[in-house]
Amino acid sequence: MQHASCTGRTTPAPPLDWMSLTEQICDKARNLGFDLVGIAPAHPVPQFSAYHSWLSHGYHGEMEYMARSDRVARRKDPNKIVPGARSVICVGLNYYPGALPHNLRHDPSRGLISNYAWGVDYHDLMRSRLQELVNFAETRIYTKTGRKIAYRVYVDTGPVLERAYAVEAGLGFIGKNTCLIHPQMGSWLFLGEILLDVELDYVSARTPRNTDVNCGSCRRCLDACPTGALIAPYVLDARRCISYLTIELKGPIPHELRPLLGNWIYGCDICQTVCPWQRFARPTRERSFYAQGTASPPSTAEGLDRISPVLSELVRMNVEAFQRQYTGTPLHRTGRHRLLRNALVALGNQRSSTTVPTLTEALADEESLVRGHAAWALGQVGGQAAQRALENVLSTERDPYARHEILAAIDALA
Repeated sequence: MQHASCTGRTTPAPPLDWMSLTEQICDKARNLGFDLVGIAPAHPVPQFSAYHSWLSHGYHGEMEYMARSDRVARRKDPNKIVPGARSVICVGLNYYPGALPHNLRHDPSRGLISNYAWGVDYHDLMRSRLQELVNFAETRIYTKTGRKIAYRVYVDTGPVLERAYAVEAGLGFIGKNTCLIHPQMGSWLFLGEILLDVELDYVSARTPRNTDVNCGSCRRCLDACPTGALIAPYVLDARRCISYLTIELKGPIPHELRPLLGNWIYGCDICQTVCPWQRFARPTRERSFYAQGTASPPSTAEGLDRISPVLSELVRMNVEAFQRQYTGTPLHRTGRHRLLRNALVALGNQRSSTTVPTLTEALADEESLVRGHAAWALGQVGGQAAQRALENVLSTERDPYARHEILAAIDALA
C-alpha cells in the first residue's frame, strides 16, 4: 500500500494531470479552505474498546443516541455506513477567533460563550465544502473508472469516531483533555469526514500517537476543569462537563454543579485554553467564525453582546429576539429556554442584589425550566426582596418542577 502525505505542502503543487487522485483530493481540500487533510483506511479503529468502556460507565449522560445499538455498530465498522467503505478522508478547520477581550472575560455581569460559537454554525459551512470535495472526487473517479461512488459526509453529528480516524490520518494526537491536538496548531479544530468506497493512498500519521510523549506529565487540563469532568487522563465524564451541561442536557442542571459553572452559558474553553500546545494556535483565516464575520475582536455593542452577552438582558430575551440574535449560529440549536436556563445559573452565581428585579421577571416566564432556575438564582442571591418574590409566586405556580425549585429556594433563605 502506498502512503501519501497531504497534511501540508512545502513545495509548489505539480500540474493536476501529474498528481495522483489522492494528491488531487488533498489539494482541492486545501483550496476549499481546510487547514488539515489526511486519509485513513476505513477499518475499525483500535480505540473502539475505549469508546465501548466509556459508554458502559454511563459517561455519555443523556446522549442516548451515542449508545444506540445501531449507532455503536456503525462506529465499530464503517462498512455498516457505506457498504464496501475503503477510505476515510479527514479534514480539520481552524476556528480560533482569538482571545476574548480581558474586560469581558472578567466581567461577572456577562456570560461566557465557547469561542467556537462566536460566528456561524460550522456544521452547515463544513458540510457544504465537504460535499464540494466529494463532487470533485466523484467526477475524477467516474472519468477514470466509469462508475459512481458510494459515500457519506459527516461533520460532528455522524456515528463515526472522528478523532480516532483523524489520528490515523495524521492530523494530530489525542490529548489528556480528549481533544485532537495538532503539534503546530493546537486544538481549536473542527473535524469532518468523508467515507467512500474507493481505495486511496493512505496518509501515514506523522504525529505521535496517544501516549505520554505528547502530554508528558502535564495535568493542566485535569486540574483546571471546574467540575472535575476529566476524571482521568483521556477520560471525560460528560455528565460533569460544562459543555454538556449547557448544551446537551435538556432538563435542569444538577444543583451541586450549578455553582461550578461560573458565568459560562454556552460551552467551555478552559481545558483547551490552559493547554501548553495552544501556544502554537493562530487566529483562523475563516472570517465566518468571527463575530459578525469580522476578522478582529468586535468593537460594536452588538458584536460584543454576540460573544459575551449581558446576562440581565439575555434573560429578558423573548422568542423573537432570540431568533434574531442567534439564528445561523450554534447557539440556536440549544433553544431559548436552555440558553436562559444557563444565564440564570450565571446570575445566581453572581450573587448580586442588583439582579433581583431581573430574576423576579423570569419567575413569570412561559417555560417552567426558566422559572425553576430563576427561583434557584434568587435563593443564591438572598435577601428580603428575593424571598418576597419567591413567596409571591408560590401560590400561583402549578408546574411540579418549578414549584419544587421555589420551595427549595425559600428553604435556603429561611
